[in-house]
Amino acid sequence: MKNTLKTNIGEIVAEDYRTSQVFKNHNIDFCCRGNRSIQEVAEKNNLDAEQLLKEVTEILNQTKADTIDYKSWPLDLLADYIEKKHHRYVEKQIPVLKQYLDKLAHTHGTNHPELFEIREHFYKSADELTKHLKKEELVVFPAVRKMVAASQNSVLLDKFHFGTIQNPIQVMMQEHDNEGERFRQIDGLSNNYTPPADGCTTYRVTFSLLKEFENDLHNHIHLENNILFPKAAELEKQLGDPR
Repeated sequence: MKNTLKTNIGEIVAEDYRTSQVFKNHNIDFCCRGNRSIQEVAEKNNLDAEQLLKEVTEILNQTKADTIDYKSWPLDLLADYIEKKHHRYVEKQIPVLKQYLDKLAHTHGTNHPELFEIREHFYKSADELTKHLKKEELVVFPAVRKMVAASQNSVLLDKFHFGTIQNPIQVMMQEHDNEGERFRQIDGLSNNYTPPADGCTTYRVTFSLLKEFENDLHNHIHLENNILFPKAAELEKQLGDPR
């Protein structure tokens, strides 16, 4: 794919995940807001669009390491991977982070009241993400697997109770946007996860875990918004009208 100033950044990262580092360096959201062109994000962030494209091109011109080409994976395999890697990570880390944030707010909240806001944002995110993952596991991913099976076996697809796959996908993408915005709030309140001068070891560990959680969420959303969902919608078109 030839990248230009009009190429969507989500497509660029989907082609080669190494380019995500360019957008991370400039604090550009390539997962929830991956449907914007290089020109658009450059203007939004007061950057030189040609320079941004040059940085992307330089990454692509480097010898490609053994990076995983998720775009080439069968859709059912990608859905399985997201569920087993990213969903399990979220489920495992939520109680850990809640415990750390409770302790941090109790110990340092008087001098750093922003900790209460950070904790509140995370608790809301944890609640919404827990429900979001179940929707994907019970609705979206089973639908993707059914479409793949129909394609492999050359049979007509049974009609989904929710209509077209685009319906739950749109809901999932909106919820992705909501959580992306929530973590932008957390990022700002924590000064990009930078502990204050009087921050203890627990402070540093908590912020490090929060940053790791956000990074995993970005990767998770990228795989869905920029690869799984568009390819699922395209597969549905290829299968034609359901019976």
